[in-house]
Amino acid sequence: MYKEVRGVTDVESGYSNGETDRPTYEQVCTGRTGHNEVVKLTYDPAQVNLRQLLEIFFVVHDPTQLNRQGNDVGTQYRSGIYYTTPEQKEVAEAMLRSIEQEKLFGRPLVTEVLPLANYSPAEEYHQDFFEKNPTQGYCLAVAAPKVAKFRKTFTELTRR
Repeated sequence: MYKEVRGVTDVESGYSNGETDRPTYEQVCTGRTGHNEVVKLTYDPAQVNLRQLLEIFFVVHDPTQLNRQGNDVGTQYRSGIYYTTPEQKEVAEAMLRSIEQEKLFGRPLVTEVLPLANYSPAEEYHQDFFEKNPTQGYCLAVAAPKVAKFRKTFTELTRR
């Protein structure tokens, strides 16, 4: 869905914040590398800002599930925001505080906010996976509803 956001110039699936150098998907799936499956975004801040990108994240992602997202279970599915600048850290932490104060989710947040570390891109077959595999079971059951929710909720942020 981030590819549809005005101002997002690149979306890359990858792995971060683990111990193994350049892990494979199979290694990450074991949960033993310490990596998280992530999406690395490059964007033009004149068109979309970090807060808006994080708002999308919190609408389509459950920040209250520890080491899981829906039926996907393991440390590689933990909720995380990984920053590269102090300003990004500040925005992410402020947003988490606001969400907690407003009790938007009814449960405590478990989203970690850490510096981006040991990032590597995922294999080519993971890039644009939803776009390339729209009829695959996971895409139909999990990704498609999230994309639909994004399109309905953030029409003002989509490319026109």
